Amino acid sequence: MADTLTLIRESLETLRKSEKKVAICVLGDPAAAINSSITELAERAGTSEPTVIRFCRKLGLGGYMELRLNLARDLPTAQYIFENISDGDSLAGITGKILNAHREAIGNTLTRLSLDDLEVAVKALKAARRIEFYGFGGSAIVARDAYHKFFRLGIPCAAHDDSHMQVMSAALLGSDDVVVVVSHTGSTKDIIDSARVARKAGAKVIGIIGSENSPLLKECDISLSVFSQEAALRLAPMTSRLVQLAIVDVLFVAVAMENFDGTKERLDRVKRSLVDKRY
Repeated sequence: MADTLTLIRESLETLRKSEKKVAICVLGDPAAAINSSITELAERAGTSEPTVIRFCRKLGLGGYMELRLNLARDLPTAQYIFENISDGDSLAGITGKILNAHREAIGNTLTRLSLDDLEVAVKALKAARRIEFYGFGGSAIVARDAYHKFFRLGIPCAAHDDSHMQVMSAALLGSDDVVVVVSHTGSTKDIIDSARVARKAGAKVIGIIGSENSPLLKECDISLSVFSQEAALRLAPMTSRLVQLAIVDVLFVAVAMENFDGTKERLDRVKRSLVDKRY
């Protein structure tokens, strides 16, 4: 079976003019395609997201994510496992590169994250009648962690990592409710659908997203972007996940501090309830 780049070259003559723009863009810089959202690739090629999808289907692929995965598989390099790590690196080298990548991502997020957006998100969460957290895969871990924190504040909460449960719960929300959607790529169809249903129901949607330019942003009232250089298509995202967890911590503490006395009393009650669970 031909590799993906060969398949694209052989298909050039059968593509429409707009689809050929996508092909040329991918052939010119396949590594950039691996790291780009569908929105970013469409903009770079001077075309639209539906055109990118049609291009992928012309190649016999199920969608853009499959194209990215196939490119990552075919390119003869190890850097797409994690950052710039190669199979010749020592344990010390691997450790240093991973921890430095985490540190760099947190530093970049600290300097570039909008405090105005954070303030709006905190106000929305503080005023929420109910908060629901949505995520899939690695992002579901972040959503579950957020639920584990926020329910202690006495706010009715839920975390859902099933697409059917998400849209059903989203349809029952109202204008006093908030949904926090967590997504590394911001391109997963189901999470975008869940956010769209929640907004249609009147809920406010906050996105914790790994890309400043992704389809999910269109369905978010407030977006908090994670700034990490990560091409981990074969593994669950690592660096971005840690920064997403950090943003959840910021939101939780900021909301908790809005009513310090009430929060302290509730957290003390929770701690006392766990006394008999420990030796």
